[in-house]
Amino acid sequence: MSLTLATANSIITSALAHARGANLKPLSVVVLDARAALVAAQSEDGVSIMRAAIAHGKANGAIQLGMGSRALMDRAEQQAYFVSAINGVAGGDLVPVPGGVLIKEGDAIIGVIGISGDASDNDEAAAVAGIEAAGLTAITG
Repeated sequence: MSLTLATANSIITSALAHARGANLKPLSVVVLDARAALVAAQSEDGVSIMRAAIAHGKANGAIQLGMGSRALMDRAEQQAYFVSAINGVAGGDLVPVPGGVLIKEGDAIIGVIGISGDASDNDEAAAVAGIEAAGLTAITG
C-alpha cells in the first residue's frame, strides 16, 4: 500500500473544503508518504509565510515518531527535554502541536498530513476531515 498523488490531492481538497465550510483562516497543507517524502502541498491565498514550514514540521514529527502531533504535544508536556533533543536530531523540523495526523489504510500507516494556519485544534479537524473523506483512517494520537 502506498500513498498516491491522486489520493494526497483528494485529501488536501477535502481538508480545504472542510476549512472553508468552517470559516477557518487560510491554511497550508502538506502530505508526506510513509518515508516522510513530500507527495503534495498547497497553501491557500492569504496564508502567512511560515505556515507551510509549520505544516511540514507537524507532519514530519508525526511520521518520524509514529504518532500524531497531538500525542507529540502530550509527550512534550511530560518530557520537554526529550522532545527538544528529538527536534535537534530532526533539524528543527518537528512541531509538536495538533495538526499532524497519520494516514492509515488497513493495518498500514501510508502517510501523514500536516496543516497549519488556524488554531491547532481546527488544523487537526481539517486534517481528519480530509483523511476520512478519502475513505482512510486518521490517527491523531
